[in-house]
Amino acid sequence: MYLSGCGLFNSDKKEQIDPPQKVSYNEKTGVKTNNKATENAVMTELYLLDKNGYVVAQTLPLPKSTSVAKQALQYLVKGGPVEELLPNGFQAVLPANTDVDVDIKDGVATVDFSNDFKKYKAEDEQKILQSITWTLTSFNTVKRVELEINGHKLSQMPVNGTAINPNGMTRKDGINVDASGVVDITNTHPLTVYYPSQNNAGEVYYVPVTKRISNTETNDIKAIVSALAKGPKNSNLLTAFNSDVQLLSDPKVDNGKVTLNFNEEIISSFESKQISEEVLDPLVLSLTELPDIQKVSIEVNGSTKLVDEQGKSLAKPVTRPEKVNTGSF
Repeated sequence: MYLSGCGLFNSDKKEQIDPPQKVSYNEKTGVKTNNKATENAVMTELYLLDKNGYVVAQTLPLPKSTSVAKQALQYLVKGGPVEELLPNGFQAVLPANTDVDVDIKDGVATVDFSNDFKKYKAEDEQKILQSITWTLTSFNTVKRVELEINGHKLSQMPVNGTAINPNGMTRKDGINVDASGVVDITNTHPLTVYYPSQNNAGEVYYVPVTKRISNTETNDIKAIVSALAKGPKNSNLLTAFNSDVQLLSDPKVDNGKVTLNFNEEIISSFESKQISEEVLDPLVLSLTELPDIQKVSIEVNGSTKLVDEQGKSLAKPVTRPEKVNTGSF
């Protein structure tokens, strides 16, 4: 299935949290904003719930703050200030009236909630954990997350008893976890891949899904390419990959750059040697979740004479965008 929509690779820089940047916000995101100027807003990744119940990053313009991490969690609270910014089909995840404080030290964010944090549905527990963890670890000062209620450290979640790693939660714990078909989870490891989805207005955004990959799969790069080519198992997610896409040789990794040599099935337009955004974006997002990958170089039959949908040459490697799902198109 070919998808049309917005691209998200509008910057070749890695994410920089400090100092905040002045930005203007594009109203084509479907965000419910007023006409006030947003020049001094700070574009911040918030992990919200989409219409299908997936935990998904949406980059929204938040007011300048002396504590951007604390503010980000405040904007995850239902009925809070995020309500005026929510994109089409999205909702906040934390219980209404929850107060939050955040202390960051040596890469660990300790989050202290008020008692209202306990007022959530049991089925939302994993989503809440994922939203908190991925929102905070989008800041380059945070590697792990610990939770407290009124200053008391949590070893498990208060409603459904989900265990919390005593050493802190990380992105390795996964997001929108898909363990279908896995018999023995102890002999697997997690990999996160991104699939396109569409909001109620038909605009494209990208959903991270953590899959459990057998430990017999020794090359995570090839496993990610395979997962993207096979497509999602859930019908609420989409794909623009041809199922016949294959790597013609083993991936080459050199100084943070991976080079992938595909067959022609990766191309969306043979005449112009074009690769669609809905193939390129998930590929780069998924591969740069790996700790040793920062750039992706694409070849077809050994040639780098390729272009993206804007006609821009792909001869140089593509880096992860500063923010995910900005809606800038």
